[in-house]
Amino acid sequence: MNNYHLKMFEIIKSFDKKPRLLLHACCAPCSSYVLELLHEYFDITIYYFNPNMSDLDEYNKRYDQFAKLLKGMNLEYIEVIKPEFDQEKFYKMASSYASEKEGGERCHLCYQYRLEESAKYALSNKYDYFATTLTVSPYKNAELINEIGLELEKKYNIKYLPSDFKKNNGYKRSIELSKMYDLYRQVYCGCIYSKNN
Repeated sequence: MNNYHLKMFEIIKSFDKKPRLLLHACCAPCSSYVLELLHEYFDITIYYFNPNMSDLDEYNKRYDQFAKLLKGMNLEYIEVIKPEFDQEKFYKMASSYASEKEGGERCHLCYQYRLEESAKYALSNKYDYFATTLTVSPYKNAELINEIGLELEKKYNIKYLPSDFKKNNGYKRSIELSKMYDLYRQVYCGCIYSKNN
C-alpha cells in the first residue's frame, strides 16, 4: 500500500512559493484538520461540490458550517465555492447500487464524480493542484480515492495532491477541532442510501 501522506509532503517540500489549491471538501469537520495542516503551504479555495447529499437542507446545513470554521481558525480569507445543488446525475449513477453498504461500487462512482468535477473546475480556473478532504475519514478508502485522483491528473493535465489525511491522528484532530468550533458533525456520509442503511 502506498504512503500518500509521505508523498504529499515530498511534493510540498519541492515548492518555492505557495501554489493555488482547489480543495474539494465534503464538510467542515473533515476540512478542519486539512486546513490546519495545509493553509501555510497553499493558497486554498474550498470547492463544496457534493450533489450526493440526501436533500437541500442537509446540503445547506453542512455548507453553513464553513463560515463558523473559517472564522474560528482565522482563515476567513479562504473562499468557499458552492456549486448549484443538482442531484440528478448522482441519482442516475447511484440508484442501481442503492442496497449496497457504504464503501462499495456506489461510493466508488461517487468519489469519481466529485473528484472529476473538481479536477475540471481546477483546470478551467487555473489552479495548480486539486485535492479532497475525503481521505481524512477512516470510513473512506484512501487508496482508491488517490488512484482516482492520479488518473484524473493524467486525463486533465492538472496536478492532484495525493493525501491520507487520517494519518498522524488527522481524523482524531478533526474531531477535536469540530468540538472546539462547535461544528455540526453528521452521522452519515451524506447520501440517502447511506442514511437509510
